[in-house]
Amino acid sequence: MKKLLTLLMLTATLSLSAKDLKTLVVTTLPQMHCDNCEKKIKGNLRFEKGIKSIETDVNGQRVTITYDADKTTPENIIQSFQKFGYTATELKTEQKEDTTQQ
Repeated sequence: MKKLLTLLMLTATLSLSAKDLKTLVVTTLPQMHCDNCEKKIKGNLRFEKGIKSIETDVNGQRVTITYDADKTTPENIIQSFQKFGYTATELKTEQKEDTTQQ
């Protein structure tokens, strides 16, 4: 019985501490065209607060960022691109779908 109670308490604690992870998809100017562009973006964004993962797609001209919504906002992430010479624009749902079908 103690083991069951402990397991239930642990499960409840873990579910309460779950992070609010969200995804932001942006395109950049200047456009990414090589491995160095990808490395520059990933290397600089990884230091921003709340960012959990960064995926780049040179062919689709997209950067997909998973972030903790409790620690940062899409606006903060987009502004952070300016620190290393890029302008980021959020892609809306329709734009995300269009670029994946090409």
